[in-house]
Amino acid sequence: QVQLVESGGGLVQAGGSLRLSCTASERAISDYPMGWFRQAPGQERDFVAAINRRGGTTYYAESVKGRFTCSRDNAKNTVYLEMKELKPEDTAVYYCAAHGPMSSSEFYVQENDYDYWGQGTRVTVSS
Repeated sequence: QVQLVESGGGLVQAGGSLRLSCTASERAISDYPMGWFRQAPGQERDFVAAINRRGGTTYYAESVKGRFTCSRDNAKNTVYLEMKELKPEDTAVYYCAAHGPMSSSEFYVQENDYDYWGQGTRVTVSS
């Protein structure tokens, strides 16, 4: 079992920055492809970013490409989402997710490809 805990959310003005963290307990995540998703009020949960096991490959949704950076520190069992140039439309609850160690791809973009989820951290961007 993998327990994921997100942190770093909050209220920020448009144009500002935040760094989200996702720390895993119970098991090391170095063998797990990881991802970030977000769910805006009244919307479905959408893919944001994904990263492979070693952190050398990342993939982003078009809406965040060039503004968000996903990274990981396997020694700290933590994945990060650095968010810059935030916009009001980035307002959402952000979730990190882990795909199990048995994976055929470097990363995943579909919600149902992930096996473990955190509880989410809220990000609010004011205009």
